[in-house]
Amino acid sequence: MITVKFFASLRERLGVGEVEIACPTPATIGQVWAEVATEQPLDEGILMALNHEYVQADQNVADGDEVAFFPPVTGG
Repeated sequence: MITVKFFASLRERLGVGEVEIACPTPATIGQVWAEVATEQPLDEGILMALNHEYVQADQNVADGDEVAFFPPVTGG
C-alpha cells in the first residue's frame, strides 16, 4: 500500500486529506496522482514529496512509500 497525503488547498479541492492505495508496479508519483485525483490535472506548481523528500512527477514509488502533494508556495 502507498499512503497519499494532500495538504492545504489540495485537501479542500479533492475533499480528502489522506488515502491509501494499492501500489501499481511500476508506478510514478504522476501515476499515483492520476489514480487518486481522477479528472484533476497535476498542475505545474504542485509540489510532490516521497518519504519526506521533494521529488518530480517521474519519480518511482514502491509499496510502503508515503507520497505527499502540496499546493504551490505563494507569498511575498
